[in-house]
Amino acid sequence: MTALLEVRDLRVGYGHVEAVRGVSFSVSAGEVVALIGPNGAGKSSTLNAIGGLVRPASGSVKLEGRELAGLPSHAVVAAGLILVPEGRAILHRMTVLENLIAGAEARPWPGGRGEARAAVETQVRRFPSLQRRLDQPAGALSGGEQQMLAIARGVLGRPRILLLDEPSMGLAPLLVRQIFEIIEEINKDGTTILLVEQNARMALQTAQNAYVLERGEIALHGPAADLAKDPRLQAAYLGGDVA
Repeated sequence: MTALLEVRDLRVGYGHVEAVRGVSFSVSAGEVVALIGPNGAGKSSTLNAIGGLVRPASGSVKLEGRELAGLPSHAVVAAGLILVPEGRAILHRMTVLENLIAGAEARPWPGGRGEARAAVETQVRRFPSLQRRLDQPAGALSGGEQQMLAIARGVLGRPRILLLDEPSMGLAPLLVRQIFEIIEEINKDGTTILLVEQNARMALQTAQNAYVLERGEIALHGPAADLAKDPRLQAAYLGGDVA
């Protein structure tokens, strides 16, 4: 299967510290791929380099064969790669609806404003808690609602691939499950997803394929269901078998 996203020998450094050391992986159209690993493994640095937030020291990032490595973030978005960063990066002083509209305006819609408005309405229906708070400042939302808003805004950018950086961070277990159900639903709707997540158990239950990063390098990779049964992964991240 031809890869939608192809990352080859990606290296990212901050001063004298090399955070990502020659990482290579691919994501096929329609799948969910997870990057998991401990704090400081280079997961977010990898996503930020792919999304144009940091410039890689070297390596290749190709979306449908087009080289994106080193391009500014707005050019990466225009190409169809949308990053929902760690910390959500919502526009706190703007209303929930204004945040959603901003997402819909990230890339032109073939059907113009009418199609964009219909897409916003679809996302509002997907997130009932947002529907009740459309006119409120986004900064007044709870952490879980802010994460839902960030994901909805990302989807409204019509991504060829959606990058999610730690979507469950800081959320209560019930909200974590809800967020992962939303991720599965978005994927079933046809959106390809690259997921960085510290909750290895939920990530492996959601993804089709996964890569384990340790100290800036790929330590393990394969089908998510197989990795969930790997004794090394169970000992390090899962605390036993995945249910």
